[in-house]
Amino acid sequence: MPEAPRLSVDWFDGRSARPRSVQAWIDGGRLHFDEHSVPLNRITWPERQRHGQRQILLPGGGLLSIDDAAAFDAWARASGRADSLVVRWQQSWRLAMLSLLLMLAGLAAGYRWGLPWAVDTAVDLTPVAAEQRLGEQVLAGLEGDWLRPSQLTTAQQQAWRDRWSRHLARAQAAGSTPLPGRYVIHIRDGGKSLGPNAFALPGGDIVITDELLTLLADEPDAVMTVLAHELGHVHHRHGLRLMLRAGAVGVVTSVIVGDFSALLAAAPAVLASNAYSRDNEREADQYGRSLARAAGADTSRMAVFFERLAKRHATVADNPLAIAISSHPADADRVRFFSTP
Repeated sequence: MPEAPRLSVDWFDGRSARPRSVQAWIDGGRLHFDEHSVPLNRITWPERQRHGQRQILLPGGGLLSIDDAAAFDAWARASGRADSLVVRWQQSWRLAMLSLLLMLAGLAAGYRWGLPWAVDTAVDLTPVAAEQRLGEQVLAGLEGDWLRPSQLTTAQQQAWRDRWSRHLARAQAAGSTPLPGRYVIHIRDGGKSLGPNAFALPGGDIVITDELLTLLADEPDAVMTVLAHELGHVHHRHGLRLMLRAGAVGVVTSVIVGDFSALLAAAPAVLASNAYSRDNEREADQYGRSLARAAGADTSRMAVFFERLAKRHATVADNPLAIAISSHPADADRVRFFSTP
């Protein structure tokens, strides 16, 4: 029987920083070096790389080291140590490229189909009370930085709330689509950051800015339709879906880049910008148009809203958070939708 091939290595016993030059060989399922031997299943074998030092980690903190990577690899092969499938895969640029493509395809498929399914399942399992607390926390985070107390008089604010209450009462009397269990209107000054805007938060909190009410002061039907649209987001729990989706993306991103705190910090801005999917927007439009028309509102007045908003913000860059500019379906399509009998 031929003698097992031997290799000169440096042995660090784990107690001294000074190495000892010894001969190592494999025989009988054990690694032998000097007068010692260790079962192969108790050592950590190094993966083969194109360059670099090779180290065998021993139990108890010791290690065997060799600088000549080629000599180590030849000795390992001669001793019957074959590369694992993972190592062989890593050493092939074709297989590495295939792995990258498969990973990207998996991420794309997960984002396209897996993530929506997971979010929908999570929304169904989330209690309404928990969603309400989440919305209240987001609203508290918006106050001060994004939102300030309304500059409208108390009488003006109450007049809009009374009009909204009458609007919903007429819709309910006409047998419109069911209303969410909770919805609260908050009138706030959006300043230059938000401008004319309205958005719905998880749990039923709906914010509408002074700037939007001023812009449409002579178009109450348009205001009622905008609020009905936001109520549609509440009814379908779009805000919760958006936050869960953004949170899931943040977790995946954290795995890739190692930090997602910036994404979580931007959650209020994401919600304020109404960055829903087009399907969510169309769903809210359907709900809003049905509710507004049941209350007797002329939803075609939304055309005036879009026209005035376009004049105020000629490009998205002027105000990326302005409602209905960047993330909503095209204005022309929405005008036709709200104007169609």
